[in-house]
Amino acid sequence: MVQKDREKIENIVRDRRWAHDKLTDSGSGVYQAFLKMEAAAYSGKALSKMTKELIAIGISLVLNCESCLEWHIHQALGSGASKDEILEAIEVGIEMGGGPATVSSRFALKVLEYYSESK
Repeated sequence: MVQKDREKIENIVRDRRWAHDKLTDSGSGVYQAFLKMEAAAYSGKALSKMTKELIAIGISLVLNCESCLEWHIHQALGSGASKDEILEAIEVGIEMGGGPATVSSRFALKVLEYYSESK
């Protein structure tokens, strides 16, 4: 992985942590409500957290949300998803999003490589 891509991913992580701390410290009720909604959405019921993270990868790819891709790939790996399962979620996102999603898949592949190298 080239250093520029590694730095981009690390900047996304750093920016998210910074914003999380700022919003938490400010007592933002909207942000706290979002965190509660997120926890409820990803709790395992009929679908496991891992399955939900794989779904979120496909959606993030179609939306072209790089921060979302970094978060959900990292969460999927932490929930037990394999590299192959994540690649299939990326493929579903490509199918659903068509040509523009292939562009987003490039970043998703870099994030997967980033976290695969750091194991």
